[in-house]
Amino acid sequence: MRQVSDKALAVALVAALLIAIGAIAYSLTGVISRRPAIYSDDDFELAGAIFERADFSDLSGWRLDETDASLPAFIRSCERLSQLPDDAPVGDASSLLVASAGVAGDWRSACQEGPRVLAQPYADANAKTSAVRAFYEYHFRPVRIYARLTPKPGGIAVGEPERHAPLGRFTGYFEPFYEASPERTAVYSAPVYARPEDLVTVDLGRFRPELTGQRVAGRLNGGVLDPYPDHAAINAGAIVGRARVLAWMRPTDLFFLQIQGSGRLSLPSGEVRVGYDGANGRQYTAIGRTLIDKGALTRDAVSMKSIRDWLSAATDSEARKVRETNQSFVFFRILDALPDQNLGPPGAEGAQLTPGRSLAIDPAYVAYGAPVWISIDGQPDKNKEPVRRLLIAQDTGGAIKGPVRGDIFVGSGPLAGDVAGGFNELGEMYVLLPTKIAEKLPMASKQ
Repeated sequence: MRQVSDKALAVALVAALLIAIGAIAYSLTGVISRRPAIYSDDDFELAGAIFERADFSDLSGWRLDETDASLPAFIRSCERLSQLPDDAPVGDASSLLVASAGVAGDWRSACQEGPRVLAQPYADANAKTSAVRAFYEYHFRPVRIYARLTPKPGGIAVGEPERHAPLGRFTGYFEPFYEASPERTAVYSAPVYARPEDLVTVDLGRFRPELTGQRVAGRLNGGVLDPYPDHAAINAGAIVGRARVLAWMRPTDLFFLQIQGSGRLSLPSGEVRVGYDGANGRQYTAIGRTLIDKGALTRDAVSMKSIRDWLSAATDSEARKVRETNQSFVFFRILDALPDQNLGPPGAEGAQLTPGRSLAIDPAYVAYGAPVWISIDGQPDKNKEPVRRLLIAQDTGGAIKGPVRGDIFVGSGPLAGDVAGGFNELGEMYVLLPTKIAEKLPMASKQ
């Protein structure tokens, strides 16, 4: 047998080594490519919104909704729009949506025709629904809203591309009924305060565009605006003598009244309706999150009922401490002489709310009075039906933040409370804008 030279052996060994190194590198590259870094939306922060024009055919269930039920609510919103000059922005002048929503003149023809469509005689309910659907299709075009998400500074997703999230959170709220007292007692110990005379609310976006959508509240002290007392300070008596007490409630009942923003109080002298009239400007914190962080509730178990049950079972000091982790405090006014006692209280827009057809939104992204289509998939395994419905943006709330976020007004009373308390779903959101305005926006890509 011929002997292999030392030189040939060396060459062979080097070649084998190079092949091995290449194989390892290829293997590692394959492993890395098969295990890409995955980041959750929690690693991103809200940076704005994307608006893209769509077609009515893109709205799943559009032809199945009884859209005529939304038209009276739209007409009530038009009462506000009718008071604006043609060149007045539909939204808050400091909001992010001014260019997208147009001016009052863009909405004028729809507002003028709406009452005529509603008053027309129809052969049956189907004919009426079809006519109202045609009304919306003639005057508006759907615009899909996405939340723009960018990596949090210094976070693990830095360097990742921007995300456009089509899904957002939809919840429900209602007008509750509560027992109350005209005087303080051991049971009814929490004051329902009217708006304090020294409360000053400031829309920061009116001063600096980059602060659009941000508001603060405070009180003047020697020409300087100081922060208004937080929830704990108010409970400790910080505004005693500065605000009128409308009634006295159980502390936990008052807390939930503040979350809902309105309610009916049963007093010995009769029933009184109260509605939102400002807040202290402090950050809203969902105490459901507080209870999750404490380990008292799991994420899946959080609901208005489970939170109330926990507060009821806790000691007075424990319950107060948890309630006060939400620094926000809401003030109220008595709602008397409402035009329609069968409707809900007035929303932030000023129009009375329509059960099942009024929506609370973030006015930094969606104009008050705009029709909004929401699309929520059902969950058959949990006996949850899909929700495909046209609503009117007529309210807002401290917890309603972001472009794809909505809170549906369910109605009044305990049954409405049960429905609202169990509603917490993810869905898509389209705003209907006047055709002339919508056609200036880019067309949504078809998937």
